[in-house]
Amino acid sequence: MANRVIPAASKLLKTIRPLNSASTSTISGISPPIGFSEKTPQATTAITPSDNAATNLSNFDDADKLFASVSTSRLLRTALNLHLVGMEPMVDIGMWVMRSRLMQTPLIKDAILGTIRSTIYDHFCAGENPAATGKSVLELNEAGLRGMLVYALEYAGDNEACDRNLQGFLDTVESTKSLPPSSVSFIILKITAICPMNLLQRVSDLLRWQQQDPSFNLPWKRDTFPIFSESSPLYHTLKKPEPLTPEEERDLELVHQRLLKLSQNCVEVNVPLSIDAEYTSIQPAIDYLTYSSAIIYNKDDNPIVYGTIQAYLKDAKERLLLATKAADKMGVPMGFKVVRGAYMSSEGKLASSLGYKSPIHDCIEDTHVCYNDCASFMLERIANGSDAVVLATHNVESGRLAMAKAHEIGVRKVHQKLEFAQLYGMAESLSFGLKNAGFQVSKYMPFGPIQLVLPYLLRRAEENRGLLNASSLDKQLTREELMRRLKAAIF
Repeated sequence: MANRVIPAASKLLKTIRPLNSASTSTISGISPPIGFSEKTPQATTAITPSDNAATNLSNFDDADKLFASVSTSRLLRTALNLHLVGMEPMVDIGMWVMRSRLMQTPLIKDAILGTIRSTIYDHFCAGENPAATGKSVLELNEAGLRGMLVYALEYAGDNEACDRNLQGFLDTVESTKSLPPSSVSFIILKITAICPMNLLQRVSDLLRWQQQDPSFNLPWKRDTFPIFSESSPLYHTLKKPEPLTPEEERDLELVHQRLLKLSQNCVEVNVPLSIDAEYTSIQPAIDYLTYSSAIIYNKDDNPIVYGTIQAYLKDAKERLLLATKAADKMGVPMGFKVVRGAYMSSEGKLASSLGYKSPIHDCIEDTHVCYNDCASFMLERIANGSDAVVLATHNVESGRLAMAKAHEIGVRKVHQKLEFAQLYGMAESLSFGLKNAGFQVSKYMPFGPIQLVLPYLLRRAEENRGLLNASSLDKQLTREELMRRLKAAIF
């Protein structure tokens, strides 16, 4: 029988003091982006930008120092591509073209794909196969950054597609053996690539119903951590769902086996597996699968399977507290990637269509506060010898606050359980600023054949318009450094 934990997040929340205790008006992030002994979490020490001279830990606006390891050709490509994606009409036109009948005409399709490959694809994607991606990893490694390998597949329709996708992920793990040690920090997985969407929806419905009615029996359920808090949205499941059919139970077992096989391969090469968060409609099943695998493979103070917390969700902090407390009870070290979130428009539309409020915070300031609180909580756990965290953010203020917190509580800069991360091709100033300050920094590197990766690129463009538009700091610093180099060459 699966382990169940009575929700107590409201009590735990009272023990947490935020990383950014200053007024939310002091937060000026660029934009939201783009996974023991039993004890109550210790109260954290509040840190503001002025404490410990956080702003002096790293200079994020010295273009010369930030881009010292970046070639001029790469800087020029970056400037051009950021300018291109920052033009919102260009994003709309590109999305319209990709979904139009033009893509059904071979010659036009080849021309369109060629243009995309030489611009957006080359900038935001690491390569079309593991070999090409390996070269991109080596370039990053020379610049002092690490790679998170993202075989950018999602939304498999059947078991055959899931098995085919699994082999791609296994090949990705195998490819790390030929790369320098520690140059690859994580393998990234979207569960929708190895589990059909309809099954994830069915499992999520059943888990939500059991949350409302604990007597509701799920005979297939494995040991897990809490998936919901008292404030988690349950509006996706408005009536009692039918039990899984024998065929669905067999399919679910196949999903478990795929995830366990991938996790085992990650254990063998000692590269952690980070499982991305997705839509709230299927997130309960994703968390269930993630935690059930973590319970098996996270051992000896070495998290291999990481979950993801989306801080733009109102219940994010409560779920993080409940999951870590349950992991403590079971003696399982956990790793989490903390992100802001990437499905804002679709989540709001779905909730509104069902007559409910959005599960996402009402304002960006609340999202900032939630993100920084989650980061602070996980940094405290690292300092106490528990767990591991990836702080994935494009928000400069969150980066500064996390650095100050790590410095204040004595978390060493090059610490194997603390990683910062940004998207490949974006937030370069933040990545190099954190790297120059001595922290481990990774880039989220999607790769794969261009036609298979296009759905990923389209979703990124549609869901992250603010992120693409808000790269003003990167664009400004890139231009400054290019001008500085041009003047140096002339004079």
